[in-house]
Amino acid sequence: MPELTRRLVWAGLALLTTLVVGSLGFYVIGDGRWGLGECTYMTVISATTVGYGESLAGMEHIPAARAWAAFVILLGVGTFGFAASMFTAFLVESDLTEGFRKKKMRKLIDQLKGHMIVCGVGSTGRHVVREMIAARVPVIAIDTDGDRLASLAVELMPAVLPYIVGDATDDFVLEQAGIVRARGLVAALPDDKDNLFVVVSARGANPAARIISRGHDLRVAEKLRKAGANGVVSPNFIGGMRLASEMLRPHVVEFLDEMLRDRDRNLRIEEVEVHTGCPVDGKSLRESRFRDVTEALVLALRERGRKGFVYNPGPDTVLEAGSMLVVLGTQDAVHKLRDFLSTPGTPGTPTS
Repeated sequence: MPELTRRLVWAGLALLTTLVVGSLGFYVIGDGRWGLGECTYMTVISATTVGYGESLAGMEHIPAARAWAAFVILLGVGTFGFAASMFTAFLVESDLTEGFRKKKMRKLIDQLKGHMIVCGVGSTGRHVVREMIAARVPVIAIDTDGDRLASLAVELMPAVLPYIVGDATDDFVLEQAGIVRARGLVAALPDDKDNLFVVVSARGANPAARIISRGHDLRVAEKLRKAGANGVVSPNFIGGMRLASEMLRPHVVEFLDEMLRDRDRNLRIEEVEVHTGCPVDGKSLRESRFRDVTEALVLALRERGRKGFVYNPGPDTVLEAGSMLVVLGTQDAVHKLRDFLSTPGTPGTPTS
């Protein structure tokens, strides 16, 4: 519990204690001549010093009652003053804290470039965000539910998750998320029509971005692609394929599940591009000496300008700039390999 909230709770307990003790005191001193309601009312007007006067009949004939009233007044002044200051501080500091948070978040988002935007962090989107964070890809989350975003941000700590509370179908919200600077966008809203709207807006704002959309209805998939989506994923279709795979090839499914869930090794199947002038440009896989740089395993290769893949490429396969490698390895290994294939150097000479 935050310190300010803790102090506010203590202030509330102090107020309650003052009312209870004051009311019981008047009730005992009056020896039953006043009801608890009357005693509580007398305590309230005494502790708050509103100046209504004595409300208990015959109180002027009981010296102890007036002495107790004086004690309650002194106790109430301090207690109510403390409570009022804590409540005021809670309101002011909460507003200031939220203001600073939004300002810091706004500054962080404005600095991002080549990032991913995930619209909707519900049952599907939150897993997309987790994977982006695990892959060390800068990502911004958008959702109308601020509590859901804050909860996800806390869950992903110590990683920092920039997020925007707003409607992703609003062009202004996408602009706030830096859609014109983004590398890609995932539309994971629960409604297909909303996803279609997001795809249209995002494609219009950033023609070069890679856009992937969620689509419940397979009939909407073609419309989403025509609207500008590079790919459409149907949870129902994927779920059906997963059920069939569990039945037909359980060991393969178990392998993939363990690979994704193993947080110690954090294995992933990733794609890595061969850049012009890197140490392996124009060299064969044997000459590239990948194992001197990383333990990533090359599973497939897509040559520049070609659509198909070369699966399990042989050691004599030549790597050319623009080729895309599909590799299996830890995130550290993949990042090291990605840096190696994008850093100019002497061909065939691995870097650390």
